[in-house]
Amino acid sequence: QVQLVESGGGSVQAGGSLRLSCAASGYTYSSYCMGWFRQAPGKEREALATITGSGRTTYAASVKGRLTITRDNAERTLYLQMDSLKPEDSAMYYCAAKDPTFCTLNAAMRTWGKGTLVTISS
Repeated sequence: QVQLVESGGGSVQAGGSLRLSCAASGYTYSSYCMGWFRQAPGKEREALATITGSGRTTYAASVKGRLTITRDNAERTLYLQMDSLKPEDSAMYYCAAKDPTFCTLNAAMRTWGKGTLVTISS
């Protein structure tokens, strides 16, 4: 059974940084498309970034330059480095996975983690 477990969320001041992690198990992680998403209270879920098994990345325009998605296939872990954080970045952050085809921001992810909460204070 595929499982994704996020960690690394917390509370930081504006301008600070956080690195989120997503540990994967139960499938051929190295080939799968992985992505990070977030959802703030009262708002729709937002796709932030995706990464293919070979490391090709795609970012939402709203976060490009501040967020960096990477993966360690040997450790079966996905990361999201977040820099220059703003209060509007406060949200629940989720990682997700799908098969390797069509690894894009609007792809239909198959498996989701339970999320990790990020709170940015001004």
